[in-house]
Amino acid sequence: MLQCLHPSIMKDIEKHGYTAPTSIQAQSMPVALSGRDLLGCVETGNGKTAAFNIPMIQVVYFISMSYSESHCLAQQPLQRGDGLLALVLAPTRELPQQIERGTTHDLQSFGCECHLCF
Repeated sequence: MLQCLHPSIMKDIEKHGYTAPTSIQAQSMPVALSGRDLLGCVETGNGKTAAFNIPMIQVVYFISMSYSESHCLAQQPLQRGDGLLALVLAPTRELPQQIERGTTHDLQSFGCECHLCF
């Protein structure tokens, strides 16, 4: 699963001290990276945020850089200010705040921003 991630993402994962994906990450990332929808349920603290953030970063960031190996080759390179690149919905007020913290952490190395809206 990890060999399909861009080397920059792998370097960032290693920089944060992660050595192996959690079960939810190992099972969900290949599905998300293939462009399919998924639903995953697991207890708090098992890596759900990273399970969807890492594929999201792979697609959004490297499409915006016009990364030549992306599966979305038909998309024009994005420019700063082009607007929303990804949307994450959550059912409670507390969960989006937790997701924002995790996403901001995951995006640190890539020059992308995360914004929380209620």
